[in-house]
Amino acid sequence: MKCPFCANSNTEVVDSREVMEGSGIRRRRECESCGKRFTTYEKVDLEGITVIKRDGTRQPFDKSKILGGIMKASEKRNISREAMDAIVDKIEMKLRHSGIKEINSRKIGDMVVKELFNVDPVAYIRFASVYYNFDSPEEFRKYVLMLKKSPKRKR
Repeated sequence: MKCPFCANSNTEVVDSREVMEGSGIRRRRECESCGKRFTTYEKVDLEGITVIKRDGTRQPFDKSKILGGIMKASEKRNISREAMDAIVDKIEMKLRHSGIKEINSRKIGDMVVKELFNVDPVAYIRFASVYYNFDSPEEFRKYVLMLKKSPKRKR
């Protein structure tokens, strides 16, 4: 691993730990030349999963797209970046463990909706309204009522 400060290729791992529920490794490295430390991450590559979009096109799985949607829905809400990353990591882990090669984008969206349901009611409604393409106040009302009635929702 090259040092990002001096480009020397001799670095030493000074600390390693598991991250993302064991599906990745965080390493602290120290450059043998300049002595500066930096962090690297090693994780399983999910390039093999193809997402089938609503229009039928296919794209490689990209978890940054999921995070972007969650961030938009969570704007000005008290949801930490760590909580958002945890949702994305949980979805990524489910996909990896399923062993599938292709998945419909709708199924990924359903997974996000379910996770947001337990995290923040406003972010859940915001995401659902865009994802399910609400076109009337009654649709908003239906989802708000689901929130109120759900005994499973973490509060």
